[in-house]
Amino acid sequence: MIDKATLQACKDSSIVLEMKIKNLEFAVSQSELIISESRVDHEALNYLRKKVASSIQDLEILYMIKRSKKL
Repeated sequence: MIDKATLQACKDSSIVLEMKIKNLEFAVSQSELIISESRVDHEALNYLRKKVASSIQDLEILYMIKRSKKL
């Protein structure tokens, strides 16, 4: 979950917003790669899946902020 300070920084600065989006997109893609290759134990995979789901939700929030800035 994105903390309030980061969320506000993303609302205030397009640069911060873009950096956060790119960072989360990279983290999600790398995590999904690890999950698909199953290089870690079952417990770690479950933890990683939860983090990916949370990051995807954060990305959706950031995409909404980005869209609202364009309007």
